[in-house]
Amino acid sequence: MSEPVKLTQYSHGAGCGCKIAPQVLEEILQGQRGITNSSLLVGNETNDDAAVYDLGSGRAIISTTDFFMPIVDDAFDFGRIAAANALSDVYAMGGNALFAIAILGWPVEKIPTEIAQKVIEGARQICGSANIVLAGGHSIDSKEPIFGLSVTGEVLVENIKRNNTAEKGDKLFLTKPIGVGMITTAHKRGKAMAEDFQEAVNSMTSLNLIGYDLGKLNYVKAMTDVTGFGLLGHLIEMCEGGGLSAEIDYSRVPKLNNIGHYVSHMIYPDITFRNWKSYEKKVDGIGSESLLTLCDPQTSGGLLVAVETEYESEFITFCKQSGYDLRCIGEFTERREKSVYLTKSV
Repeated sequence: MSEPVKLTQYSHGAGCGCKIAPQVLEEILQGQRGITNSSLLVGNETNDDAAVYDLGSGRAIISTTDFFMPIVDDAFDFGRIAAANALSDVYAMGGNALFAIAILGWPVEKIPTEIAQKVIEGARQICGSANIVLAGGHSIDSKEPIFGLSVTGEVLVENIKRNNTAEKGDKLFLTKPIGVGMITTAHKRGKAMAEDFQEAVNSMTSLNLIGYDLGKLNYVKAMTDVTGFGLLGHLIEMCEGGGLSAEIDYSRVPKLNNIGHYVSHMIYPDITFRNWKSYEKKVDGIGSESLLTLCDPQTSGGLLVAVETEYESEFITFCKQSGYDLRCIGEFTERREKSVYLTKSV
């Protein structure tokens, strides 16, 4: 009997940990920012989650793409995670997905094609959960396995949620716990506890469908999803885009179970410190644990949501009715010297 294929052994990165570091990305995009079409409501000027194009009559199309190398060994789960991650960009804009097409790179001489079939099957399952079809795609022969989706969605213009529209005093919420980068890194090294790894997989394959419903709430002022730049990186984007700073109570930030165990053993992805290098001058109050967790690259992470302060209780009740037990992790303030200030940090 042949040994099972471990996909992570064929990739130098994992999930959204494959992302180019924020500092390097800024250099690449230098001079490339700015809307060039009056119908393009959201472009790349604020590092938002997807592009949004005005169709007229109050309707708009959302377009996004996301792909990466394996973050888990199981092919079916890899497909599920990659699909959920790509769909999240649409939900983060307050939209609803319409259909998707696949992006597949496969080392056909190294890994059997039936393994690639399982990746696509996993993606189809997630697309089915989102009530959309995987309508086609494109594939290449590559040195490492790569998979993701290009997703088309729709949104009413009045429901678009951007990452740069938070206001002073808005409360900040996060819909998923952080730490999947650390636990999947531990798994790749054979050091993750089985129940912790399964919790991470469950989180990464959970759809951010609630984003579509949050788009309809006027008191939700801004939204983005947390991926490869970690919670800190995506929060800094929200702060800088809105000309604000934020205060975070680290003790209230949701984390995966046993994350302290992996911190104590110094198990973290390589990109964690590349992320921190990009943010260190913009953050006050970081600690040894919070650096590793808040800069941890998330794959198919949760939504960061800015809520008008007077609607905090109403928002919490709404989320509970949708199956989310959330609590406020911080708030936006006037612009100060740093972008993010941490309290109760360890």
